[in-house]
Amino acid sequence: MTAPTSTSTSSATSSASSASVPTRVLVLNSGSSSLKYQLIDMRDGSRLAQGLVERIGEETSRLVHTPLGAEDGGRREKDGPISDHSAALKAVAGELAADGLGLDSPELAAIGHRVVHGGLRFTEPTVVNGEVLAEIERLVPVAPLHNPANLIGIRTAMVLRPDLPQVAVFDTAFHTTMPEAAARYAIDVETADAHRIRRYGFHGTSHAYVSRETARLLGKEPEEVNVIVLHLGNGASASAVRGGRCVDTSMGLTPLEGLVMGTRSGDIDPAVTFHLRRVAGMSADEIDVLLNKRSGLVGLCGDNDMREIRRRIDEGDERAALAFDVYVHRLKKYIGAYYAVLGRVDAVAFTAGVGENAAPVRQAAIAGLEELGLVVDAELNAARSDGARIISPEYARVAVAVVPTDEELEIARQSYALVRGTDAPDGTAREALVRSAEGSNE
Repeated sequence: MTAPTSTSTSSATSSASSASVPTRVLVLNSGSSSLKYQLIDMRDGSRLAQGLVERIGEETSRLVHTPLGAEDGGRREKDGPISDHSAALKAVAGELAADGLGLDSPELAAIGHRVVHGGLRFTEPTVVNGEVLAEIERLVPVAPLHNPANLIGIRTAMVLRPDLPQVAVFDTAFHTTMPEAAARYAIDVETADAHRIRRYGFHGTSHAYVSRETARLLGKEPEEVNVIVLHLGNGASASAVRGGRCVDTSMGLTPLEGLVMGTRSGDIDPAVTFHLRRVAGMSADEIDVLLNKRSGLVGLCGDNDMREIRRRIDEGDERAALAFDVYVHRLKKYIGAYYAVLGRVDAVAFTAGVGENAAPVRQAAIAGLEELGLVVDAELNAARSDGARIISPEYARVAVAVVPTDEELEIARQSYALVRGTDAPDGTAREALVRSAEGSNE
């Protein structure tokens, strides 16, 4: 795949060029065989471009690039072999350059990288240097599927723009404010510490963004509200956020713990693994695959798409109905548990693919919780909207909200606040962003 040589200049480019300081952040999310990216103007949070490179290292690699704001949409798709992440990022740079948004632009303030696991050391966004890279690599044993790919993306970007700040934003950082009582497993302390076994939590950028946006939706500051955030996608997690700081979350050492997910079991008796070894003769790797890829909704009914599950329920499919009931039962348990942890709840916020779009899930999860002040207005819940909204009636003691997540914008905001040392130009206060990232282990 070759980068295009023609150039064009968008209106976003010309307006950005008049700025006195750089206001753009390129956000990279590097997977094992993929690279997602967004170029964001921090003055208003607008996207200048976004895209995806998938099947990296295969003969059938594909790049999809969309310069946003172009009059004709401008979406471009290219197929052909892309050998590695270095070639992928160079191809992305070529697409951006073709729209007048090249990586050599003086308007680029930083490149922000999603890093899944930051352990206990990285409690806030961090400018990457050799020491940071070494520590992320040391964390590979607790994030073997994610951290290696994240490292590749960072190192590749550092080669292309060695003069530009590369900022790592960690999925685990928002959850480092959990007290020890919530973070510790009740196992031998010396063994746990020797092998870094504790609850870290994930989806942190989403929980940080949604909890803060929920406060904004209520007309309050983050430190004034207690929020239960339900990030429900193929991966799913819940968090209890008190005054802008996470005090508990459902995922643990790995993303396997907690809610029922698309293909993951969530909470399970640990002795199930021993039982499967002894009785079924399954290896550790086979059990790992079972719990992470053949469980959850797909294990219960063969589907992990909530839309398909609801269609099957409407047709009288009992397995689909059971999967839905198990999913909702676990979700309801976590809502109740986190209500108890927080003591006072101002809002429950649904987000991510299922949380934002599956009205029946929201309805079922809140049903029966009226004594806790939780009620869903059926008409508001069923209404389709892309924006943040309240779906509870005015009289409800606790707001129930749908708040679309924006992890890329959160990464961009945290990266920009770090390198500029000031509020984000879109009005997000740096103090709020720091609260989203600070860690303490009281």
